[in-house]
Amino acid sequence: MSVLKSRPVLRWLVPLTAAVTVVGGGAAIGTFAAQAEPSLPPRTAAQLLVDLQTSRLDGLSGTVVQRADLGLPPLVGLVGGNELTTLLTGTHTLRVWHSGPDKQRVALLDTLGEQDIVRNGRDVWTWNSRTNSATHRVLPAEAGRESAPELPATPQEAADRALAAIDPSTEVSVGRAATVAGRDAYELVLAPRDAASLVSQVRIAIDAREHVPLRFEVFADGSDSPAFEMAFTQISYARPDADQFTFNPPPGVTVTEEKAEARPAEDRGKPADGKKPDVRTVGEGWATVVVARVDGAGPAREKRDAAAADEPDVGALLGSLPAVRSDWGSGRLFSTKMVNVLLTDDGRVIAGAVTPERLYEVARG
Repeated sequence: MSVLKSRPVLRWLVPLTAAVTVVGGGAAIGTFAAQAEPSLPPRTAAQLLVDLQTSRLDGLSGTVVQRADLGLPPLVGLVGGNELTTLLTGTHTLRVWHSGPDKQRVALLDTLGEQDIVRNGRDVWTWNSRTNSATHRVLPAEAGRESAPELPATPQEAADRALAAIDPSTEVSVGRAATVAGRDAYELVLAPRDAASLVSQVRIAIDAREHVPLRFEVFADGSDSPAFEMAFTQISYARPDADQFTFNPPPGVTVTEEKAEARPAEDRGKPADGKKPDVRTVGEGWATVVVARVDGAGPAREKRDAAAADEPDVGALLGSLPAVRSDWGSGRLFSTKMVNVLLTDDGRVIAGAVTPERLYEVARG
């Protein structure tokens, strides 16, 4: 299992804008229990990056704990709950199994039940114990990595996204040694050089022997506690039994069969209607800002407002955001420790892991 896909490894860091947006949270957080710092032979940041790139595993299994505190305002509770919003709040425990690129299983455990995603070759099952319902789909023959679950389930997947590439906007260093899940680990520290970034540091604890990320932490600017952390509390590098990837529907389960239709490579990323979304990016590195056009003013805007009126939760959500106005126009600002989103009255959504001032600069452009 390769941690990094591209060569050479000594490229500079991609910003965590997308990753932070995906794996945000809103519960109180406490760092994982500290243990005595192990004594390890010194290694440079470059050596640790090479370790990550050359890591290969037959499989692993373990328990992962995720905690988050992005400072999301209470109005987030107005949004209906589903698998995504469940992972965006609170503290969660996951059991994970991995046996190659086409055999994975993730089980999200909580006090009310369990939700599983199981991939075995082209077969993908999702199961919810609370509703005793399951969904099955067969991936197209050309399905690859993009068919895996979107949310990172392990520190390794989170590190994959953070280390997809590296650029000169990042300072890379080695932190203190640590013990995670009973394993000695080095710590790789990534820090943005751009003052507009809301990210202060990203810290990745790397198994000293197996070179696998064991813990992934993101710190907001000015904070000593992680805004997001994900860590193994138990891990085994033995290849899981094949039975772990065979889903047997429980008695009485309602199974829904879904079709997974292949789409031409040039159409991937486009909406189902074939229209190219009006989305662009501004800036580079950690200060990258995404700009999307929802719709324009006039009749289209009136239709959007009418639709919002029919959905009180969405209307309450937007109405609760603070109003902002300047020479770029007017709108509403959704603000957290790690992500800011500007929704302008002329139909633009401008977002990034940057300060509001950077969003306003982009809005003027």
